[in-house]
Amino acid sequence: MTAPGRPPSPHVHQINVSDGGVPKKPIREATVTERGVEGDRQRNLKVHGGPDRAVCLYSLELLERLQHEGHPIHAGSSGENLTLAGVEWEMIQPGVRLAVGPAVQLEVMSYTVPCSHNAPWFQGGDYQRISQKKHPGWSRVYAKVLREGLVRSGDAVTVMKA
Repeated sequence: MTAPGRPPSPHVHQINVSDGGVPKKPIREATVTERGVEGDRQRNLKVHGGPDRAVCLYSLELLERLQHEGHPIHAGSSGENLTLAGVEWEMIQPGVRLAVGPAVQLEVMSYTVPCSHNAPWFQGGDYQRISQKKHPGWSRVYAKVLREGLVRSGDAVTVMKA
């Protein structure tokens, strides 16, 4: 348990999957492979999925700040596979590697471009609120899987500098 006033240790807040599209629904654990999170499917493989976009990551703290702005967004709704808590999101940029749980290793490859399917989670349909180009630091990211393994909610996350 985190002491009052101290930020939580970086960890997996939630694992999210869907049979295509958003929102993605929470599950307790999943195997992460080079192809992505098992049990998850992308609707449009031209812009989602593939080895350099195998896992989509986002920040719980940013989601909470968006909620505070009045957006009806929640973990998994914008399509992220792993909602991370306690991570300094400004450090999460292409080239950064993350250890997730006891086995999985990821490398951030790119910022994720939001699409109109995310409009329901934003006031006035402004899904560009999570665009890296329009609002730097608020984007989800895509990661490549460097080492496969099992991930569980609550697993530790370690950010390794590029």
